Amino acid sequence: MIATPVSSKSNPITEIRPGLPTICGWEQEIAAIVNHDDPIFLPTTNLQLDNIKAGFACALHMHQPTIPAGVNGELICNLQHMFENQGDGDNHNASVFAWCYSRMGDFIPELVAEGCNPRIMLDYSGNLLWGLVQMGRQDILDKLKLITCNSQYQPYVEWLGTMWSHAVAPSTPIPDLKLQMQAWQTYFASIFGPDALKRVKGFSPPEMHLPNHPDTLYEYIKALKECGYRWLLVQEHSVENLDGSGLSQEQKYIPNRLVARNSRGEVIAITALIKTQGSDTKLVAQMQPYHEAKCRGKQQIGGVWVPSLGSQIADGENGGVMMNEFPRDFPNPWREMQGGSTVAGFNGTEYLELIEAAGVNPQDYPPIQAVHQHKIWQRVNPDAATPEAVEQAIAELKQSDHRFTMDGASWTNDLSWVRGYENVLEPMNQLSAKFHEKYDPLVQADPSFTRRPDYLEALLYNLLVQTSCFRYWGQGTWTDYARTLYERGAALTR
Repeated sequence: MIATPVSSKSNPITEIRPGLPTICGWEQEIAAIVNHDDPIFLPTTNLQLDNIKAGFACALHMHQPTIPAGVNGELICNLQHMFENQGDGDNHNASVFAWCYSRMGDFIPELVAEGCNPRIMLDYSGNLLWGLVQMGRQDILDKLKLITCNSQYQPYVEWLGTMWSHAVAPSTPIPDLKLQMQAWQTYFASIFGPDALKRVKGFSPPEMHLPNHPDTLYEYIKALKECGYRWLLVQEHSVENLDGSGLSQEQKYIPNRLVARNSRGEVIAITALIKTQGSDTKLVAQMQPYHEAKCRGKQQIGGVWVPSLGSQIADGENGGVMMNEFPRDFPNPWREMQGGSTVAGFNGTEYLELIEAAGVNPQDYPPIQAVHQHKIWQRVNPDAATPEAVEQAIAELKQSDHRFTMDGASWTNDLSWVRGYENVLEPMNQLSAKFHEKYDPLVQADPSFTRRPDYLEALLYNLLVQTSCFRYWGQGTWTDYARTLYERGAALTR
């Protein structure tokens, strides 16, 4: 069974310029689609909390960067580059990677046909989705459309939003945080349609990276909420309780309320599900969260008993365990749970809707904040904060506490996404500044300006320079790619 592609008649998000991704131009329409309080899973879920003592939620993260490595330096997907250069490095895995991007479109229908009750959350970067379109991989896209657009499979699959070009939040220029989120939403809607986008309520941060500078985190959460997101996934060591202590073991298995206070004393909050530490791909590939859930029980939130929930995310294609063990092990829990079980798989939004329908008030979720912020608020009265006082406290802490950092935290916690990459970060900030200096007044005067092809192209290069791969893979070819993208973007913003 092949999903029917979303027709242009039913999808108002149409192409602006052939050959470029539709990542802007429909800001008002996208905002109207995503900003709603309608239940997503509650009308269709077949789970009953009374019979469940604990659950688990697994997400697969998929990404391939866009690189200027095609003919005459054209923009292509790194997956295409892998196919065209099979002798380099691990490029021989290209066909396996492509299969990984499509296989949930096989696994979910097969399990449902067996009478199983599977769940999976999917996080695909905008780069990758565009790359699949560029490569003409309609076979992959059709399988994704089947489990996304066909109502038979919607109860089992949840898409998570993310940053369009896999930008890590702490080093993304603040004015571009929302642009990254909107670009992903627009492109997702252009492929899967507005109804599919309406159901995207959870957010998956690239590299699980959470900013911990008070102002950056505030703007990040503000952008998430303005883009209609209800919750995000965070790594346990990237957050702390308001007194600076780490999360208790039990606290990691219920929702928390991530609170952000900026240097002007403004406060905003969003629900957070906690990804616990561990070998990410091995945990998900072998479906260990299921086995962990069997050892957990219910917990109270505000006097309401709810199942504990273990949440995990892993790359969906990288490494032998995801390539080989995941297809073997993913079906097993769903088959084991047939015929009655006190353990269940959930999707994130489904779990939150179910426990809140059971009487849980999100205000009763334990309040948490980004790691190291307690140290700042020990030095600065949060009710009388000023930007100057916060920056002074940060400077003093950097001098006196070698463990203190404002680089944020991620699942690659041994790696700084800032230190040592000034040759990438400085051009990235410069290009962002040039972009906003040129285009912000024009968009403010006429919001429809974002549908112009020149705006689209400039925005594309601005976002592409922010791709994390240009830092993750170190100096050399990848930073050269970033320099090329910067130079093209700079030429467009003169």
